Amino acid sequence: MIIEIICVLFIILFVYAALTKLLDYEKFRVQIGQSPLLTAFAGWIAWMVPVAEILIAIMLVFIRLRLVGLYAAFSLMVMFTTYITCILTLSLYIPCSCGGVLEKLGWKEHLVFNIAFIILAAAAVLISYRKEKPIAQIVTAKVN
Repeated sequence: MIIEIICVLFIILFVYAALTKLLDYEKFRVQIGQSPLLTAFAGWIAWMVPVAEILIAIMLVFIRLRLVGLYAAFSLMVMFTTYITCILTLSLYIPCSCGGVLEKLGWKEHLVFNIAFIILAAAAVLISYRKEKPIAQIVTAKVN
């Protein structure tokens, strides 16, 4: 049940974030272009981020892809958090390209929000791994 709740939270987060970015694509692309770290890749990133968010949300829907989706969600949140940390420590200008409600958060709140989702993804991966591990041990024992 915990894994399902975490997956639903990520699905809501990623679908909402992706749709917000795609519905106001030009604004998102311009904001990415204003980033001192991402300017050279703005056009590419402006498409890749929402597509990745949607693909991860889809993976989280299907049980067979869920663990991969959780790893991907964890990885994407770590990347977003690393980006925020770099911007906060290395840049004088701090553009926000989050969109929607998340745009209203301050940078420290956004960092806490991301860290909370990283913890949720890590917890879901660990729970999934522990849940699948006994089955893997049984299969291995029968083969040997």
